[in-house]
Amino acid sequence: METVEVFATELRRRIIERTAHVGVIGQGYVGLPLAVEFARAGFSVTGIDTDPDRVSALNAGRSHSPDVRSEDLTTVLAEGRYEATTDSSALGRADVVLICVPTPLRKSKDPDISFVIAAAEQVADRFKPGQLVVLESTTYPGTTEELLLPMFAGRGAEVGVNFFLAFSPERIDPGNATYTVRDIPKIVGGVTAECSRLTALVYRQIVDRVIEVSSPKVAELAKLYENVFRNVNIALANEFALMCRRLGVAAREVIDAAATKPFGFLPFFPGPGIGGHCIPVDPTYLAWKMRLNGYEARFIHLADEINRSMPDYVLELVTEALNQQRRCLNGARILALGVAYKRGVGDTRESPALEIIAKLRARGAEVSYADPYVPWIVVDAVVLKAIELREEDLSSADCVLILTDHPEFDYRRVVEVAELVVDTRNATCGIATQPGRVVRL
Repeated sequence: METVEVFATELRRRIIERTAHVGVIGQGYVGLPLAVEFARAGFSVTGIDTDPDRVSALNAGRSHSPDVRSEDLTTVLAEGRYEATTDSSALGRADVVLICVPTPLRKSKDPDISFVIAAAEQVADRFKPGQLVVLESTTYPGTTEELLLPMFAGRGAEVGVNFFLAFSPERIDPGNATYTVRDIPKIVGGVTAECSRLTALVYRQIVDRVIEVSSPKVAELAKLYENVFRNVNIALANEFALMCRRLGVAAREVIDAAATKPFGFLPFFPGPGIGGHCIPVDPTYLAWKMRLNGYEARFIHLADEINRSMPDYVLELVTEALNQQRRCLNGARILALGVAYKRGVGDTRESPALEIIAKLRARGAEVSYADPYVPWIVVDAVVLKAIELREEDLSSADCVLILTDHPEFDYRRVVEVAELVVDTRNATCGIATQPGRVVRL
């Protein structure tokens, strides 16, 4: 057997026999479900995270992710298939390393890939021949080959020979019980054909469908295009809502009617803004990269402008709704329902609710909030604690503002008890009410 094939053959054998050791850097919404799924498939898995409190909780069998049950975590811990640690030296024994770290934006809206760099350097410092490294963190096109590959090449790694590198974008939708890790197809793009084959083989142990593409850059762009598509269409729905309001028509009714067409249309719905770790961030990564290449991504910039204007629009809705009740925003008691960026999760990253609450407070409103997933938030350096929602809280509020449509809220009762409801999520659709009592986006 030629030397070129030795490392690939051995790694392939270990993957198929499930004796390969898997290291997952980052044990958040992306990394933890992956780690547990590989452990459930029979692999020995080490989850690495910089947060000691999170690591302690994981090793005690307490999951922070809506996509990982604590019972499943406890099972793989008891079987010795999973452990969490803050010690990056564990990477030295990993045959497969998955990098699942955050890629936020700087205040300047430039990509912040410092977490990716730090993680890759930790792996490269402990490089061992025959290792497969896969980047899952969403980033700009070219990162895998232009940034990660040189790190390993400088340490004696020969890609496709004794080292294998690929990009496979995370596609998890936190809190989605219909599409879990196993249900969501994985895209893989390796630096070489062998890198792609080995990466695909790894993911086929836990995922039903794997799609190989021709390069890491194609895989990087595929992920960005997914979220650009959503970002632009959400912006269109948001602007459409503004137009419908001027025309005195309910935007949701129009969209629902259009959605009856069985082809050529995909419904998107307006909301108070965009949030989470993907849609507000990922398109900006692509726009930044294109700017470096002398091209302005006009659709991305326009969509971003529209979506980021929605908190101001919500403020306008609340102000006008209160005026109709002969009340002033200054001094009004506003009860916000939900502050997470989406229903069923406790993630407040980029949540428009935080900006809306800050704007309401700046206008003199007294704001409290209820959210079964988020015990506290920080708004303008002030800590606000969630209240346990009671009927007297609903009845005493001048306005109940629905910002996240968590399923735990009884919206029928909200409409019955509250004097005024501003619904930015269409959570009260179909609930009969008196005119002027409920204002919908």
